[in-house]
Amino acid sequence: MTKVSNMAANLVGSEIIKLAGEIKAKIAEGQRIHNFTIGDFNPEIFPIPNALEEELIKAIREGHTNYPAANGMQGLREELARFIKKNQGLSYSPDEFLVAGGARPLIHAVYQALVDPGDKVVFPVPSWNNNHYTHMAHAERVMIETSPESNFMPTADQLKEHLKDARMLALCSPLNPTGTVFSKEQLEAICEVVLEINKERGENDPLYVLYDQIYWMLCYGETAHVDPVSLFEEMRPYTIFIDGLSKAFAATGVRVGWSFGPPHIIAKMRAILGHIGAWSPKAEQMATERYLKQEDKVEAYLTDIKERLSMRLNGFYQGFQAMKADGYPVDAIKPQGAIYLTVKIDLKGFEYNGTVMNSTKEVASFLINEVGLAIVPFYAFGASETSVWFRLSVGTASEASIAEVFDALRAKLSPVNV
Repeated sequence: MTKVSNMAANLVGSEIIKLAGEIKAKIAEGQRIHNFTIGDFNPEIFPIPNALEEELIKAIREGHTNYPAANGMQGLREELARFIKKNQGLSYSPDEFLVAGGARPLIHAVYQALVDPGDKVVFPVPSWNNNHYTHMAHAERVMIETSPESNFMPTADQLKEHLKDARMLALCSPLNPTGTVFSKEQLEAICEVVLEINKERGENDPLYVLYDQIYWMLCYGETAHVDPVSLFEEMRPYTIFIDGLSKAFAATGVRVGWSFGPPHIIAKMRAILGHIGAWSPKAEQMATERYLKQEDKVEAYLTDIKERLSMRLNGFYQGFQAMKADGYPVDAIKPQGAIYLTVKIDLKGFEYNGTVMNSTKEVASFLINEVGLAIVPFYAFGASETSVWFRLSVGTASEASIAEVFDALRAKLSPVNV
Protein backbone atom coordinates (compact mmCIF):
# COMPACT_ATOMS: atom_id res chain seq x y z
CA MET A 1 0.00 0.00 0.00
CA THR A 2 1.26 3.48 -0.87
CA LYS A 3 2.33 5.34 2.24
CA VAL A 4 0.48 8.47 3.26
CA SER A 5 0.97 10.74 6.26
CA ASN A 6 -0.15 9.56 9.67
CA MET A 7 -2.63 12.41 9.76
CA ALA A 8 -4.20 11.37 6.45
CA ALA A 9 -4.11 7.69 7.30
CA ASN A 10 -6.02 8.23 10.53
CA LEU A 11 -8.39 10.96 9.34
CA VAL A 12 -11.97 9.75 9.65
CA GLY A 13 -14.49 10.81 7.03
CA SER A 14 -17.65 12.72 7.94
CA GLU A 15 -20.32 10.41 9.34
CA ILE A 16 -22.97 12.86 8.15
CA ILE A 17 -21.75 12.96 4.56
CA LYS A 18 -21.46 9.17 4.57
CA LEU A 19 -25.03 8.84 5.86
CA ALA A 20 -26.29 11.37 3.32
CA GLY A 21 -24.67 9.40 0.50
CA GLU A 22 -26.35 6.18 1.62
CA ILE A 23 -29.73 7.93 1.80
CA LYS A 24 -29.34 9.49 -1.65
CA ALA A 25 -28.65 6.04 -3.06
CA LYS A 26 -31.83 4.67 -1.48
CA ILE A 27 -33.85 7.59 -2.80
CA ALA A 28 -32.39 7.00 -6.28
CA GLU A 29 -33.60 3.40 -6.01
CA GLY A 30 -37.12 4.69 -5.44
CA GLN A 31 -37.38 4.57 -1.65
CA ARG A 32 -39.49 7.35 -0.11
CA ILE A 33 -37.36 9.02 2.58
CA HIS A 34 -37.66 12.34 4.37
CA ASN A 35 -33.99 13.31 4.42
CA PHE A 36 -33.40 15.64 7.36
CA THR A 37 -29.72 14.86 7.82
CA ILE A 38 -27.65 17.62 6.20
CA GLY A 39 -27.41 21.13 7.64
CA ASP A 40 -28.37 22.59 4.29
CA PHE A 41 -31.38 24.09 2.52
CA ASN A 42 -33.53 22.93 -0.34
CA PRO A 43 -33.39 25.97 -2.68
CA GLU A 44 -36.91 25.22 -3.90
CA ILE A 45 -38.18 25.70 -0.34
CA PHE A 46 -35.63 28.19 0.98
CA PRO A 47 -34.11 30.15 -1.93
CA ILE A 48 -31.47 32.78 -1.34
CA PRO A 49 -32.76 36.37 -1.16
CA ASN A 50 -33.87 37.73 -4.53
CA ALA A 51 -31.79 40.86 -3.99
CA LEU A 52 -28.68 38.76 -3.32
CA GLU A 53 -29.31 36.70 -6.45
CA GLU A 54 -29.58 39.88 -8.50
CA GLU A 55 -26.34 41.21 -7.06
CA LEU A 56 -24.55 37.94 -7.81
CA ILE A 57 -25.60 38.07 -11.46
CA LYS A 58 -24.71 41.74 -11.67
CA ALA A 59 -21.24 41.19 -10.20
CA ILE A 60 -20.49 38.40 -12.68
CA ARG A 61 -21.65 40.53 -15.59
CA GLU A 62 -19.49 43.41 -14.38
CA GLY A 63 -16.48 41.14 -14.71
CA HIS A 64 -15.57 40.59 -11.06
CA THR A 65 -14.06 37.20 -11.85
CA ASN A 66 -10.39 37.75 -11.05
CA TYR A 67 -8.58 37.20 -7.74
CA PRO A 68 -10.05 38.96 -4.70
CA ALA A 69 -7.96 40.61 -2.00
CA ALA A 70 -6.34 37.98 0.18
CA ASN A 71 -8.15 39.08 3.34
CA GLY A 72 -11.41 39.94 1.58
CA MET A 73 -12.50 42.92 -0.49
CA GLN A 74 -12.12 46.19 1.38
CA GLY A 75 -15.72 47.23 0.76
CA LEU A 76 -17.08 43.97 2.13
CA ARG A 77 -14.91 44.14 5.25
CA GLU A 78 -16.09 47.69 5.86
CA GLU A 79 -19.70 46.58 5.46
CA LEU A 80 -19.18 43.61 7.79
CA ALA A 81 -17.72 45.90 10.46
CA ARG A 82 -20.80 48.12 10.15
CA PHE A 83 -23.19 45.15 10.12
CA ILE A 84 -21.69 43.56 13.25
CA LYS A 85 -21.59 46.89 15.06
CA LYS A 86 -25.24 47.62 14.27
CA ASN A 87 -26.59 44.16 15.01
CA GLN A 88 -24.33 42.88 17.78
CA GLY A 89 -22.88 46.05 19.22
CA LEU A 90 -19.32 44.78 18.61
CA SER A 91 -16.75 47.35 17.46
CA TYR A 92 -14.17 45.79 15.15
CA SER A 93 -12.31 47.57 12.38
CA PRO A 94 -12.36 46.29 8.78
CA ASP A 95 -8.73 45.20 9.23
CA GLU A 96 -9.81 42.88 12.03
CA PHE A 97 -11.98 40.88 9.58
CA LEU A 98 -10.94 38.04 7.32
CA VAL A 99 -13.17 36.78 4.50
CA ALA A 100 -12.92 33.24 3.11
CA GLY A 101 -14.83 30.64 1.11
CA GLY A 102 -17.27 29.83 3.89
CA ALA A 103 -16.77 29.19 7.60
CA ARG A 104 -14.93 25.87 7.25
CA PRO A 105 -11.56 27.19 6.01
CA LEU A 106 -11.70 29.90 8.67
CA ILE A 107 -12.17 27.35 11.45
CA HIS A 108 -9.30 25.32 10.02
CA ALA A 109 -7.16 28.47 9.91
CA VAL A 110 -7.88 29.20 13.59
CA TYR A 111 -6.67 25.74 14.52
CA GLN A 112 -3.57 26.07 12.38
CA ALA A 113 -2.77 29.56 13.66
CA LEU A 114 -3.16 28.83 17.36
CA VAL A 115 -2.62 25.14 18.02
CA ASP A 116 0.71 23.30 18.02
CA PRO A 117 1.07 19.51 17.81
CA GLY A 118 0.28 18.04 21.21
CA ASP A 119 -1.66 21.07 22.45
CA LYS A 120 -4.99 20.39 24.09
CA VAL A 121 -8.19 21.56 22.45
CA VAL A 122 -11.33 21.35 24.60
CA PHE A 123 -14.77 21.17 23.08
CA PRO A 124 -18.20 19.86 24.05
CA VAL A 125 -19.89 16.94 22.36
CA PRO A 126 -22.13 16.67 20.55
CA SER A 127 -20.60 19.36 18.35
CA TRP A 128 -19.72 19.70 14.71
CA ASN A 129 -16.32 18.67 13.30
CA ASN A 130 -14.03 19.82 16.13
CA ASN A 131 -12.70 16.27 16.43
CA HIS A 132 -11.54 16.37 12.80
CA TYR A 133 -10.03 19.85 12.99
CA THR A 134 -8.14 18.84 16.13
CA HIS A 135 -6.83 15.74 14.39
CA MET A 136 -5.62 17.74 11.39
CA ALA A 137 -3.80 20.09 13.77
CA HIS A 138 -2.05 17.09 15.38
CA ALA A 139 -3.48 18.25 18.69
CA GLU A 140 -4.97 16.40 21.65
CA ARG A 141 -8.73 16.53 21.78
CA VAL A 142 -10.55 16.77 25.09
CA MET A 143 -14.22 16.02 24.51
CA ILE A 144 -16.70 17.01 27.21
CA GLU A 145 -19.95 15.10 26.85
CA THR A 146 -22.96 17.26 27.66
CA SER A 147 -26.46 16.30 28.75
CA PRO A 148 -30.09 17.19 28.05
CA GLU A 149 -30.31 18.74 31.51
CA SER A 150 -28.18 21.66 30.25
CA ASN A 151 -29.74 21.58 26.75
CA PHE A 152 -26.52 19.89 25.60
CA MET A 153 -24.57 23.11 26.20
CA PRO A 154 -21.34 22.80 28.24
CA THR A 155 -21.15 24.30 31.72
CA ALA A 156 -18.27 26.07 33.43
CA ASP A 157 -18.11 23.32 36.04
CA GLN A 158 -17.69 20.68 33.33
CA LEU A 159 -14.96 22.65 31.55
CA LYS A 160 -12.94 24.24 34.32
CA GLU A 161 -10.46 21.47 35.19
CA HIS A 162 -9.84 20.64 31.55
CA LEU A 163 -9.03 24.22 30.54
CA LYS A 164 -6.12 24.83 32.89
CA ASP A 165 -3.52 23.44 30.48
CA ALA A 166 -5.48 23.76 27.22
CA ARG A 167 -4.59 25.98 24.28
CA MET A 168 -8.09 26.47 22.91
CA LEU A 169 -11.75 26.10 23.82
CA ALA A 170 -14.04 25.63 20.82
CA LEU A 171 -17.62 26.78 21.35
CA CYS A 172 -20.66 27.23 19.11
CA SER A 173 -23.96 28.99 19.80
CA PRO A 174 -26.59 28.39 18.52
CA LEU A 175 -25.12 24.93 18.55
CA ASN A 176 -24.83 22.52 15.66
CA PRO A 177 -26.28 19.85 16.13
CA THR A 178 -28.71 20.73 18.91
CA GLY A 179 -30.24 24.08 17.97
CA THR A 180 -29.81 25.19 21.59
CA VAL A 181 -27.98 28.30 22.79
CA PHE A 182 -25.92 29.59 25.67
CA SER A 183 -27.82 31.57 28.23
CA LYS A 184 -26.15 34.77 29.39
CA GLU A 185 -25.41 33.15 32.75
CA GLN A 186 -23.91 30.00 31.20
CA LEU A 187 -21.54 31.89 28.94
CA GLU A 188 -20.62 34.42 31.64
CA ALA A 189 -19.52 31.60 33.92
CA ILE A 190 -17.35 30.06 31.19
CA CYS A 191 -15.79 33.43 30.32
CA GLU A 192 -14.97 34.00 33.98
CA VAL A 193 -13.07 30.71 34.02
CA VAL A 194 -11.14 31.68 30.86
CA LEU A 195 -10.24 35.08 32.28
CA GLU A 196 -9.13 33.56 35.57
CA ILE A 197 -6.89 31.07 33.78
CA ASN A 198 -5.39 33.74 31.53
CA LYS A 199 -4.69 35.98 34.50
CA GLU A 200 -2.65 33.14 35.98
CA ARG A 201 -0.93 32.13 32.73
CA GLY A 202 -0.03 35.59 31.44
CA GLU A 203 -0.20 37.15 27.99
CA ASN A 204 2.49 34.89 26.47
CA ASP A 205 0.59 31.66 27.17
CA PRO A 206 -3.11 32.39 26.72
CA LEU A 207 -6.13 30.13 26.47
CA TYR A 208 -8.08 31.10 23.34
CA VAL A 209 -11.78 30.74 22.55
CA LEU A 210 -12.99 29.89 19.07
CA TYR A 211 -16.56 31.18 19.03
CA ASP A 212 -18.61 29.88 16.11
CA GLN A 213 -21.73 32.02 15.75
CA ILE A 214 -22.65 31.08 12.20
CA TYR A 215 -26.31 30.61 13.26
CA TRP A 216 -26.61 33.70 15.49
CA MET A 217 -29.15 35.47 13.27
CA LEU A 218 -31.46 32.45 13.56
CA CYS A 219 -32.72 32.74 17.13
CA TYR A 220 -36.41 32.25 17.83
CA GLY A 221 -38.98 33.67 20.19
CA GLU A 222 -37.44 35.19 23.30
CA THR A 223 -34.10 33.48 22.70
CA ALA A 224 -31.22 35.98 22.59
CA HIS A 225 -27.76 35.40 21.18
CA VAL A 226 -24.85 36.13 23.51
CA ASP A 227 -21.12 36.25 22.83
CA PRO A 228 -17.97 36.45 24.99
CA VAL A 229 -16.82 39.96 24.02
CA SER A 230 -20.22 41.56 24.53
CA LEU A 231 -20.26 40.07 28.03
CA PHE A 232 -16.64 40.85 28.91
CA GLU A 233 -14.49 43.32 26.98
CA GLU A 234 -11.52 41.54 28.59
CA MET A 235 -12.32 38.51 26.40
CA ARG A 236 -11.47 40.45 23.24
CA PRO A 237 -7.75 39.43 23.06
CA TYR A 238 -8.68 35.76 23.42
CA THR A 239 -11.79 35.40 21.22
CA ILE A 240 -11.87 34.57 17.52
CA PHE A 241 -15.34 34.74 15.96
CA ILE A 242 -16.56 32.58 13.08
CA ASP A 243 -19.51 33.87 11.07
CA GLY A 244 -20.89 33.96 7.55
CA LEU A 245 -23.68 34.31 5.04
CA SER A 246 -24.51 30.64 4.57
CA LYS A 247 -27.08 29.78 7.22
CA ALA A 248 -29.19 32.87 7.90
CA PHE A 249 -29.57 33.58 4.18
CA ALA A 250 -29.84 29.94 2.96
CA ALA A 251 -26.68 30.60 0.95
CA THR A 252 -24.59 27.53 1.78
CA GLY A 253 -23.29 27.30 -1.78
CA VAL A 254 -22.44 30.98 -2.16
CA ARG A 255 -19.37 30.49 0.08
CA VAL A 256 -18.90 33.77 1.90
CA GLY A 257 -17.69 33.39 5.46
CA TRP A 258 -15.88 35.77 7.77
CA SER A 259 -13.87 35.73 10.95
CA PHE A 260 -12.99 38.63 13.22
CA GLY A 261 -10.77 38.91 16.24
CA PRO A 262 -7.32 40.01 17.44
CA PRO A 263 -5.48 41.51 14.44
CA HIS A 264 -2.24 39.54 14.94
CA ILE A 265 -4.21 36.28 14.82
CA ILE A 266 -6.31 37.38 11.85
CA ALA A 267 -3.07 38.24 10.02
CA LYS A 268 -1.70 34.72 10.57
CA MET A 269 -4.98 33.17 9.46
CA ARG A 270 -4.83 35.33 6.32
CA ALA A 271 -1.34 34.02 5.55
CA ILE A 272 -2.41 30.40 6.04
CA LEU A 273 -5.48 30.70 3.82
CA GLY A 274 -3.51 32.68 1.25
CA HIS A 275 -1.20 29.73 0.76
CA ILE A 276 -4.08 27.36 0.08
CA GLY A 277 -6.24 29.83 -1.87
CA ALA A 278 -9.36 29.44 0.25
CA TRP A 279 -10.71 32.82 -0.82
CA SER A 280 -14.34 33.58 -1.32
CA PRO A 281 -14.90 34.37 -5.03
CA LYS A 282 -14.74 38.07 -5.80
CA ALA A 283 -18.19 38.27 -7.39
CA GLU A 284 -19.77 36.66 -4.32
CA GLN A 285 -17.98 39.15 -2.08
CA MET A 286 -19.11 42.13 -4.15
CA ALA A 287 -22.67 40.83 -4.13
CA THR A 288 -22.64 40.25 -0.37
CA GLU A 289 -21.39 43.77 0.32
CA ARG A 290 -24.08 45.32 -1.85
CA TYR A 291 -26.81 43.10 -0.45
CA LEU A 292 -26.04 43.74 3.22
CA LYS A 293 -26.30 47.47 2.56
CA GLN A 294 -29.95 46.98 1.60
CA GLU A 295 -31.07 46.91 5.20
CA ASP A 296 -34.82 46.79 4.59
CA LYS A 297 -34.47 43.79 2.27
CA VAL A 298 -32.10 42.03 4.67
CA GLU A 299 -34.51 42.54 7.57
CA ALA A 300 -37.49 41.39 5.51
CA TYR A 301 -35.70 38.22 4.41
CA LEU A 302 -34.56 37.37 7.93
CA THR A 303 -38.06 37.89 9.29
CA ASP A 304 -39.51 35.59 6.64
CA ILE A 305 -36.98 32.78 6.87
CA LYS A 306 -37.08 32.79 10.66
CA GLU A 307 -40.87 32.52 10.63
CA ARG A 308 -40.79 29.59 8.22
CA LEU A 309 -37.95 27.77 9.98
CA SER A 310 -39.55 28.33 13.38
CA MET A 311 -42.85 26.95 12.11
CA ARG A 312 -41.15 23.75 11.01
CA LEU A 313 -39.05 23.38 14.16
CA ASN A 314 -42.03 23.94 16.41
CA GLY A 315 -44.21 21.69 14.28
CA PHE A 316 -41.81 18.79 14.76
CA TYR A 317 -41.31 19.67 18.42
CA GLN A 318 -45.05 19.67 19.11
CA GLY A 319 -45.46 16.41 17.18
CA PHE A 320 -42.86 14.66 19.30
CA GLN A 321 -44.35 16.09 22.50
CA ALA A 322 -47.77 14.78 21.47
CA MET A 323 -46.31 11.33 20.83
CA LYS A 324 -44.54 11.46 24.19
CA ALA A 325 -47.82 12.32 25.91
CA ASP A 326 -49.40 9.31 24.19
CA GLY A 327 -46.76 7.02 25.66
CA TYR A 328 -44.32 6.67 22.80
CA PRO A 329 -40.61 6.49 23.78
CA VAL A 330 -39.72 9.84 22.21
CA ASP A 331 -38.91 13.37 23.31
CA ALA A 332 -37.54 16.65 21.98
CA ILE A 333 -35.95 19.82 23.33
CA LYS A 334 -37.79 23.03 22.55
CA PRO A 335 -36.06 24.77 19.63
CA GLN A 336 -34.08 27.92 20.37
CA GLY A 337 -31.96 28.62 17.29
CA ALA A 338 -30.32 27.38 14.07
CA ILE A 339 -32.14 24.90 11.82
CA TYR A 340 -31.99 21.89 14.13
CA LEU A 341 -34.27 20.08 16.54
CA THR A 342 -32.86 17.79 19.22
CA VAL A 343 -34.92 14.59 19.20
CA LYS A 344 -34.90 11.54 21.46
CA ILE A 345 -36.07 8.23 19.99
CA ASP A 346 -35.34 5.44 22.47
CA LEU A 347 -36.19 2.16 20.81
CA LYS A 348 -33.39 0.02 22.21
CA GLY A 349 -34.72 -3.33 23.34
CA PHE A 350 -37.89 -3.02 21.32
CA GLU A 351 -38.85 -5.62 18.75
CA TYR A 352 -40.06 -4.90 15.25
CA ASN A 353 -40.98 -7.67 12.81
CA GLY A 354 -39.12 -10.21 14.92
CA THR A 355 -35.92 -8.13 15.25
CA VAL A 356 -34.82 -6.55 18.52
CA MET A 357 -33.03 -3.21 18.23
CA ASN A 358 -29.97 -3.12 20.50
CA SER A 359 -28.08 -0.04 19.32
CA THR A 360 -28.66 3.51 18.15
CA LYS A 361 -27.24 2.53 14.77
CA GLU A 362 -29.98 -0.09 14.44
CA VAL A 363 -32.59 2.46 15.49
CA ALA A 364 -31.31 4.91 12.86
CA SER A 365 -31.49 2.17 10.23
CA PHE A 366 -35.05 1.29 11.30
CA LEU A 367 -36.10 4.92 10.99
CA ILE A 368 -34.68 5.16 7.47
CA ASN A 369 -35.86 1.83 6.09
CA GLU A 370 -39.18 1.40 7.86
CA VAL A 371 -40.37 4.90 8.71
CA GLY A 372 -38.71 6.78 5.85
CA LEU A 373 -37.14 9.27 8.26
CA ALA A 374 -33.43 10.08 8.02
CA ILE A 375 -31.95 11.98 10.98
CA VAL A 376 -28.42 12.00 12.42
CA PRO A 377 -27.52 10.20 15.67
CA PHE A 378 -25.57 12.32 18.12
CA TYR A 379 -22.70 9.81 18.04
CA ALA A 380 -21.89 11.26 14.60
CA PHE A 381 -21.04 14.46 16.49
CA GLY A 382 -18.74 12.81 19.03
CA ALA A 383 -21.31 11.81 21.65
CA SER A 384 -21.39 8.32 23.12
CA GLU A 385 -22.59 5.57 20.79
CA THR A 386 -25.16 4.71 23.44
CA SER A 387 -26.82 8.14 23.13
CA VAL A 388 -30.47 7.93 22.06
CA TRP A 389 -30.56 11.54 20.81
CA PHE A 390 -30.65 12.69 17.18
CA ARG A 391 -30.37 15.87 15.09
CA LEU A 392 -33.30 16.71 12.83
CA SER A 393 -32.51 19.43 10.27
CA VAL A 394 -35.45 21.35 8.79
CA GLY A 395 -33.73 23.15 5.91
CA THR A 396 -35.16 20.61 3.47
CA ALA A 397 -38.54 20.12 5.19
CA SER A 398 -41.76 21.07 3.44
CA GLU A 399 -44.79 21.99 5.53
CA ALA A 400 -46.56 18.83 4.41
CA SER A 401 -43.66 16.62 5.51
CA ILE A 402 -44.33 17.29 9.20
CA ALA A 403 -47.68 15.47 9.26
CA GLU A 404 -46.32 12.76 6.95
CA VAL A 405 -43.46 12.00 9.33
CA PHE A 406 -45.69 11.65 12.37
CA ASP A 407 -48.24 9.53 10.53
CA ALA A 408 -45.42 7.15 9.56
CA LEU A 409 -43.85 7.17 13.01
CA ARG A 410 -47.11 6.40 14.76
CA ALA A 411 -47.94 3.63 12.30
CA LYS A 412 -44.56 1.94 12.57
CA LEU A 413 -44.06 2.46 16.29
CA SER A 414 -47.50 1.32 17.40
CA PRO A 415 -46.19 -2.21 18.15
CA VAL A 416 -43.71 -0.72 20.66
CA ASN A 417 -46.06 1.84 22.19
CA VAL A 418 -45.65 1.73 25.97
